[in-house]
Amino acid sequence: MAKANPLQEQLLKAGLVKKSKVAEVAREQNKARHAKGPSGPGEIQLEAERARAEKAERDRALAAERKAQLRIAELRAQARQIIDDRKVPRSGESEYRFTVDGAIRTLLLNADLRKKLSTGVLVIARLDDRYELLPREAAEKVRERDASMIVLDHGQEAGGQEAGTQPTAATSEDDAYYAQFQVPDDLIW
Repeated sequence: MAKANPLQEQLLKAGLVKKSKVAEVAREQNKARHAKGPSGPGEIQLEAERARAEKAERDRALAAERKAQLRIAELRAQARQIIDDRKVPRSGESEYRFTVDGAIRTLLLNADLRKKLSTGVLVIARLDDRYELLPREAAEKVRERDASMIVLDHGQEAGGQEAGTQPTAATSEDDAYYAQFQVPDDLIW
């Protein structure tokens, strides 16, 4: 039986209420105290639920952004690894100049490497602050992962011209005409 409060005890001693009535009232008070609150959600609960939903959405967006950044970093690391593994050793004393981001850069190459580079067999790729020569197959793999690492590709530029028939016809006629003239060594760059 629930413990009666002091007023109930005084009323019981005075004989104004019966013991069963005091017990019944104590049980009702206990039930009221431990009963569940209103079954419908209150305004505070709705606001809290809305705040939880917004936080979950923000967390999902941040997680997706973090995942995308990790994927980009992973692809960039793969491209760096391909460049390190497949780079062509450079040799020679002839300077080959090319532009990157508005600045002229220079690589020392021999005649064979220069010819392969100009025909598109080799490609120049950027690795941090240095430039490396790559075979075309490796350059395509790097381009799939991070196209910004490829800085010079004569084969791709020529591939764009081959799509149209008119530019190649004019170019081949010009090449045939100018082939008869010798270019001085000091004009090659």
